[in-house]
Amino acid sequence: MARLLSVNVGLPRDIEWKGRTVHTAIWKDPIPGRCRVGRLNLDGDGQGDLAGHGGEQRAVFVYQIESYRYWQEQLGRSDFIHGQFGENLTVEGLPDDVVCIGDRYQIGSALFEVTQPRVTCYRVGIRMKEPRMPALLTSSGRPGFYLRVLQEGEVGPGDEIVKVGEGNERMTVAEINALLYSSDHARDRLEHALQIEALSPGWRSSFEALLQSPMSGNAGLVPEAAAHPASPEFRSHQVTAIDQESADVLSLTMQSPNDQPLPTAMPGQYVVVRLQPVAGGPPLFRSYSLSGPASTERYRISVKIEPDGVAGTYLREHVRVGDALDVSSPRGSFILQSGERPVVLLSAGIGATPVLAMLYSLEAERSTRQVLWLYAARDREHYPFAAEVHRLMLALTHGRSYVCYSRPGSGDKIGEDFDAIGHLSRSVFDEAGVPRDADVYLCGPNRFMADMKEALATSGVARERIHVEIFNGSESMTPGIVGAMTRAPHLPKDDANTGPLVSFARSGIAAHWSASAYQSILELAEACDVPVRWSCRTGVCHSCESGLISGTVVYGPEPLDKPADGNLLVCCSQPIRDVVIDL
Repeated sequence: MARLLSVNVGLPRDIEWKGRTVHTAIWKDPIPGRCRVGRLNLDGDGQGDLAGHGGEQRAVFVYQIESYRYWQEQLGRSDFIHGQFGENLTVEGLPDDVVCIGDRYQIGSALFEVTQPRVTCYRVGIRMKEPRMPALLTSSGRPGFYLRVLQEGEVGPGDEIVKVGEGNERMTVAEINALLYSSDHARDRLEHALQIEALSPGWRSSFEALLQSPMSGNAGLVPEAAAHPASPEFRSHQVTAIDQESADVLSLTMQSPNDQPLPTAMPGQYVVVRLQPVAGGPPLFRSYSLSGPASTERYRISVKIEPDGVAGTYLREHVRVGDALDVSSPRGSFILQSGERPVVLLSAGIGATPVLAMLYSLEAERSTRQVLWLYAARDREHYPFAAEVHRLMLALTHGRSYVCYSRPGSGDKIGEDFDAIGHLSRSVFDEAGVPRDADVYLCGPNRFMADMKEALATSGVARERIHVEIFNGSESMTPGIVGAMTRAPHLPKDDANTGPLVSFARSGIAAHWSASAYQSILELAEACDVPVRWSCRTGVCHSCESGLISGTVVYGPEPLDKPADGNLLVCCSQPIRDVVIDL
């Protein structure tokens, strides 16, 4: 008979870790006597990161004393106490390779249902003083599991754990865990897993993604930012046309010099261009959205020429028709989604480029969707593609545009060149008739995008319908880190002119790799304040999966499942030669 050995609770606290402050509730302490179990947690308990822990599906975490003994032997430890693994209930029995998702248990006067294996993150490594712990727990088949509370009640040490029901399909916690995190995603087992009524929505979505995706790697874990990998290489492209689009925007059209078909870009994607402004000097990498119609014959990029912009100035002053540029395959997940919902293409400045490619796609397919083009510029001289947009909108059955000039010129005519003076705002959205059920594609300067996201939210547009493209860097994900200052990417203090060069393409930073200073590319990125995404830091969760634009890496430790071809896991990889990464 399984039984409850200890009830452990703890509230979130701030701890110091590697010079940062982490908000976490991984520390759980045993309590005497009985404890009330509510729908979302136990009395006196809390979660520090509600995005990754807690909620109805993850109300109570269970770990087994038998696994304690296993880890004591494996790690050579004898200092474990109940709650050591962050669990609420330390139990005897209920092994992960026997308990099935959907099994129901009576403990004291409370009733529980098993919903999913535990998802480990770096914080369990902090608690255990073993950074490898997230990978070890997952790969060992001993992750522990979460319970949903079906009936609130009281539990206490010594309570018998009585099985009162079984889940359908009879798939164990260990099997479900391996099905997602290992490299074996057998289709029949995925289909069986999706039949389990009690399986939590997050795991269900991951298994659905694995079933639907033909891509290599782990589609159940890959973040949206890395969902469309491409071949990690640069190809030479010949410049066939250079056009001045506005006072400060220049377009370059390129094609393959050997007439080989170019990879087809999805509307909204970008390419990375490798430039050599100084002979013998370090290369310069810049990401430019493709601004023309989809084509296997030619690409068009459009570049804003900033007064102090090294890349834009070089392209304007030194590149001519007939010259060759090194260009990557198209990348990015800011792409036009299919469907019937209305589309809002919302941009300012050079942010028009990816949404213009989307507009070309809608025109090419003769879309009957409602399409609203919303654009902000200073004046007519700074509105690139005005004629193209006008022509494309006329070709759409339900196309409309609304343009704001903040400082119109004396010759700019309201009602003809633009629609309103000022900036895009919530009131403009109401005036222009932004559909609340639209898919919104947003691109422009950082401050503009922050303001637009807030305005869209107050207008009633759902957050999941707002798709955002960031030119300089990416959105970071550092769970639990609090109070950290946001700094512009920079070279690390100890950068030396030796070792492989690691270029972070979106951030415009290139630093040399030092095996003695860094254990992973992630650590180098953090030293440069390059925005990064991570959670486990040991090759399990794939939160850090990013595009490998060029170069080769090795892994240490080896990830449980490899990333998609053309991507890498920055948390556990090291370069073996110069690499360019989409960060």
